[in-house]
Amino acid sequence: MRHDDEIDTPRGRARFRFHPPTGGATVLVLGHGAGGDVDAPDLTAVRDAVRDAGAGVALVTQPYRVAGRRAPAPAGHLDEAWTTLLAELRRRAPQVRDWVVGGRSSGARVACRTAVATGAAGVVALAFPLHPPGRPERSRAGELLTGLPTLVVNGDRDPFGVPEPGPGIEVVVRPGQRHDLRGDPAGTAVVVRDWLRVNGWLS
Repeated sequence: MRHDDEIDTPRGRARFRFHPPTGGATVLVLGHGAGGDVDAPDLTAVRDAVRDAGAGVALVTQPYRVAGRRAPAPAGHLDEAWTTLLAELRRRAPQVRDWVVGGRSSGARVACRTAVATGAAGVVALAFPLHPPGRPERSRAGELLTGLPTLVVNGDRDPFGVPEPGPGIEVVVRPGQRHDLRGDPAGTAVVVRDWLRVNGWLS
């Protein structure tokens, strides 16, 4: 059964759609891209695949999007709202053993920056924006260094670049895909589901 709700954060009201786990003790929490929403094809495909495997999923909408704005809030504001919402989800579902955090693009960056502070078990980064288009010198690779098991799924035609794998960081490159990962959402979902299973978060 899905639970939709809004909660107050220090940065305004955030919204979440929570599908509690049916057979497992894992919840995957996903955030949206900068100007997008939680109905993006890759997010919904991952949601369905993970739910079908018995885990829970929470889709989080940041306060600026709830308020109807497309321009993203500053990074610190995003992180603060996300951290507040994760704490509320934990309070509502104390039986959950493992919380895996993630999202697409900007949402992936938020999840990475706050993963340790929120007590996450791992990170799923879809279309991680390694650098602004045409500006490879402004790398954000450091945000992926959380010390937690991390999955990065990027298209090989992503103008924001593709991160390199590293200790604890697995990078899966989807041929022919751009930043929106719209070409094969189901394939992306299988990658995420299988990675969660390999790490023991799915039965």
